[in-house]
Amino acid sequence: MIEVRIIKLLEEFVSGTYTDEYQYKAFLLSQINDYWNWQDSEINILLEEANRKLGEINAFSFLIPNIDLFIKMHITKEASTSSKIEGTKTEMDEAIMKEEEISPERRDDWKEVHQYIEAMNSAIELLKQLPLSNRLIRETHKILLKTVRGENKLPGEFRTSQNWIGGSNLLNAKFIPPHHNYLDELMGDLEKFIHNETINVPHLIKLAMLHYQFETIHPFLDGNGRVGRLIITLYLVDNGLLSKPALYLSDYLERNRDEYYSHLTAIREKNQIIPWIKFFLKGIISTATNAKETFIKIIQLQKDMEVKLHSFGTKSEKINTILNSFYDTPILSVKDIVIRTGIADKTTRNMLELMLEEGLIKEMTGYGRNKLFIFEKYFNLFK
Repeated sequence: MIEVRIIKLLEEFVSGTYTDEYQYKAFLLSQINDYWNWQDSEINILLEEANRKLGEINAFSFLIPNIDLFIKMHITKEASTSSKIEGTKTEMDEAIMKEEEISPERRDDWKEVHQYIEAMNSAIELLKQLPLSNRLIRETHKILLKTVRGENKLPGEFRTSQNWIGGSNLLNAKFIPPHHNYLDELMGDLEKFIHNETINVPHLIKLAMLHYQFETIHPFLDGNGRVGRLIITLYLVDNGLLSKPALYLSDYLERNRDEYYSHLTAIREKNQIIPWIKFFLKGIISTATNAKETFIKIIQLQKDMEVKLHSFGTKSEKINTILNSFYDTPILSVKDIVIRTGIADKTTRNMLELMLEEGLIKEMTGYGRNKLFIFEKYFNLFK
């Protein structure tokens, strides 16, 4: 018996319909686990360019020694930027510091950023045991909301009540996601779509659709935006498009925040998914291009530092050890360096003085005690 495949066009995409609930209407999404194609040739051009750019990122991830050190910085920037989209105000330099170095009134924001970092790292490890799935998504959400602000928002559980976006209540909300009774069906369809290899939808097209669908389902009481953006990187790693988690879209989405939200709204209200897919692919291209440029600058900086180290003569070995600590965390105290390197306190202070004189690092507090040192040339590559 010949299987008949009905291929749907993205140009004819129907996002969903509204259901009548008590005193409000909620948006019920169409399911997306299906065969999809398109007629717009620009998508093919963008898709080819985006895949090529991802290939370049993979090449650099094999070329750079200690790539995991630099990916740690990418994750820190992603955590800061993704949280910023949701209103958290922790800057990149604060995200690198320890909690006790943060002013008390900013510590809750700092904790949220660090929960994002923990959630991302945990999810990447979990991918070695589990595929990208609802179970993994819930586990990641559980870690993300493991703070004072999130503990009453059902961490790790899909919502069991109605939520909304914008406004102060259901009556003046800008958008109301599907009623919670539909969540199991919709998230089940989403999981099938992620793993359905018979439909032959290219990964980046599937990922763009997946992100829209997840954000519109809004399956959690809180943290949907952060989890949705985190899923982008997890999908790329899980499906072999990235060998290392070296690409994060939040910076692009934050810089184009209004356009980002406008595209999601246009799909819900006008079924216009093609412009969103183009915007998403352009984001992959832009972000991958920036990541490649950062990797090139890191390689050049390492070469420059190697040349500089020769001028320190017999002290170069200890200074190189200290400098390697700054590659891991570009803002450090004397105590941090002593713990990380095992170099004696007095020797560490002497080496830091030499590094300050030669302009390798800067002191950033201006204090006489409890000084913090920054490897600014490296740190600025991620700003």
